[in-house]
Amino acid sequence: MNLPEEFIRQMQDLLGEEYPAFVASLDEEVPVSIRINDNKLGSVESRSLSTFEMTKYSEAICEDPVLWCDMGRYLKERPSFTFDPEFHAGCYYVQEASSMFLGQAIKTFIEGPVCALDLCAAPGGKSTHLSSLLENGSLLVSNEVIRSRANILAENTIKWGNPSVIVTNNDPAEIGKLTHSFDLILADVPCSGEGMFRKDSKAINEWSPANVNLCAERQRRIVADIWPALKPEGILVYSTCTYNTRENEENVSWIANELGGEILEIPVDNSWNIKGCLKGNIPVYRFMPHRTRGEGFFMTVIRKKGVTGSYRELQEVKRSRRVGAPLTGALKKKLQEVMGGSYKEYWLHDPERFYFFEEKGVFSAFPLENPEKFRIFKESLKIICAGITLGEIKGKDIIPSHHLALSTAFNRKIFPEIELDKNQAIRYLRKEALFDLPESCSKGYNIVSFEGHPLGFVKNIGNRANNLYPQEWRIRSNI
Repeated sequence: MNLPEEFIRQMQDLLGEEYPAFVASLDEEVPVSIRINDNKLGSVESRSLSTFEMTKYSEAICEDPVLWCDMGRYLKERPSFTFDPEFHAGCYYVQEASSMFLGQAIKTFIEGPVCALDLCAAPGGKSTHLSSLLENGSLLVSNEVIRSRANILAENTIKWGNPSVIVTNNDPAEIGKLTHSFDLILADVPCSGEGMFRKDSKAINEWSPANVNLCAERQRRIVADIWPALKPEGILVYSTCTYNTRENEENVSWIANELGGEILEIPVDNSWNIKGCLKGNIPVYRFMPHRTRGEGFFMTVIRKKGVTGSYRELQEVKRSRRVGAPLTGALKKKLQEVMGGSYKEYWLHDPERFYFFEEKGVFSAFPLENPEKFRIFKESLKIICAGITLGEIKGKDIIPSHHLALSTAFNRKIFPEIELDKNQAIRYLRKEALFDLPESCSKGYNIVSFEGHPLGFVKNIGNRANNLYPQEWRIRSNI
């Protein structure tokens, strides 16, 4: 690997006698790892975690566990995830093993239901992980400032299926105005990407000392902008995928000293071989490719020191715009006409846990645990998606939403279900019409599934089934 001379000198100074092993590891094959969605796999009685470990994924099988993450597994080789229907069903997420260490921070410092923010969340690895880790009753705001990436984030969080997630598209400074809103903020900040060198040659070409300094300054600005939104005694998880101390130890010390924070220690097992601080003496956690099976990753945890203050700014947010109109008697009558008695269940398990509302013919549901926060975020932030989109009223029809099909709250008994084989599932994911469904299939809306996992909806009109898979999500590759 052709590394910049300045980077070589930097790493030699930081690692000393470990440098030869480090640089040799950059020419090794990149490990492949996935994180299992236990909320979905647990919903199918015939598929326990032990049998999942032996399930094939396009000729690759789960191999070793990721030691610091219960649901993490390494694969023997990288399959074509694009053509695995269970990937599209949200049964697992392809994620670097190193970044799964987030779970250790959450288990150590977060108790009970919380309001959390994943600030720089796209494409969604840490957000889907957080949504699995946080206790029931929690609310997660998953934010991405770049709109195109926010749409990808929304897709991945919808596939994961947790209804207690709001995906937003805001600058950190805008969210920072929501004073004392969050118990937990994850700031996986944009960085110089040194930990991605063996995966991405573009990161090598873009690296320079000047870019490192630019990233470090931007990271400080991002954390300073978002800091007011963290509650006193709240937890900030700061992480990067880079090695230098400018973006890591120096920034962590700056946050603690300038903004007022206490750097916390996470218990780790020595067998994990995680490296600690390279400059100073503070508790930080470094994943190095010559020591751990994964890419370069840095993480630390900072508790915001208690300060005087109140929810004044939060309370002063205008409430003029409503979340959405509650379901009126007229709309309920409409639902009853189209859906029969099932409208009372709104297509969800435990419907009493949700607030149901309608906007411009689209009706949705949001968990009742955080109604006030939902209203404030709806007023203050640019929301891409929130809760569960259930369906859209079109004339005399109600079209069920793809969001509903992938939600863990979906009551699958409401719709007839068609189990697809692998070839049918791939055609469905390409958004092709299905002509070879069993004659016994019910007319109207059906859920289609693969290996017991919902993929989405079709509308059976007799001679074929119209494919309701989202156009923008379809498989485009012919390979």
